[in-house]
Amino acid sequence: MGLTKLILYLTMCSVYALSKPTEKKDRTFHEKELSDKVHDDSENFEYDHDAFLGAEEAKTFDQLTPEESKERLGMIVDKIDENKDGFVTEAELKAWIKRAQKRYIFENVGRQWPDFDSNQDGLVSWEEYRNVTYGYYLDDVDADDGYNYKQMMIRDERRFKKADQNGDLFATKEEFTAFLHPEEYDHMKDIVVLETMEDIDKNGDGFIDLEEYIGDMYTADSDGHEPEWVKTEREQFTEFRDRNKDGKMDKDETKDWILPADYDHAEAEARHLVYESDENKDGKLTKEEIVKKYDLFVGSQATDFGEALVRHDEF
Repeated sequence: MGLTKLILYLTMCSVYALSKPTEKKDRTFHEKELSDKVHDDSENFEYDHDAFLGAEEAKTFDQLTPEESKERLGMIVDKIDENKDGFVTEAELKAWIKRAQKRYIFENVGRQWPDFDSNQDGLVSWEEYRNVTYGYYLDDVDADDGYNYKQMMIRDERRFKKADQNGDLFATKEEFTAFLHPEEYDHMKDIVVLETMEDIDKNGDGFIDLEEYIGDMYTADSDGHEPEWVKTEREQFTEFRDRNKDGKMDKDETKDWILPADYDHAEAEARHLVYESDENKDGKLTKEEIVKKYDLFVGSQATDFGEALVRHDEF
């Protein structure tokens, strides 16, 4: 694994070195749309299906009969109801939708998990991660091999401890996912900001000034001519990024830049699903209310009959 990391690093260096100076690096993390379908319930519920299940899982429901679809939806409702009080709240539905949208991340972590859970106890300790990732370099972490693995390991340990919410230095699969994909978790966003600032802050003063900001995106070519987008970014920094006009970005200003407060698609969809399904208007859903509106939440051969026929013909 250590060798793999070295190869990856050298590859990234080569890509960066060969990049054209006019190419712009974007460090911002925007929340993705829940589906590429148009959200128009008067036409169909495909957007809602993708949002509730994730696009890939939604396709599997399109091949089920209505009875099978209702049965599986009922089992999903039991999972969504985290406190097992018999109701699904907006908050629980929002959490489920966010998890459904991250399914590809969890699947990716699941594939890596056996490599790191060396003793197969269902947890990944910091020691296990460190040994798998840096084992080759632990005997000589100060070696001058073109990259400071000691610093990298210290940074990883700091992020691991932030992801490890109970502080026992053992990561559950959820905590390990937060470690590998910190931008996806609210409690990890400060680490994303800190690591970004460390990458860009070349003079080590704890701030990002204009030249550091531009230098992270653009390397001047020999004739000194700047592309138009670089001039625009200089203006963006002065007018919008540096809100207090002190000539540099602090932690809060950097957070607003790389983690902008986007529209919360999952929250809006959860509110929509509750509104459309809540028969007694008590602000929460029973399993019966959800299953009764099953065609809103999931597909089936009845709600997507034409596509089901096409798939049948293909096989």
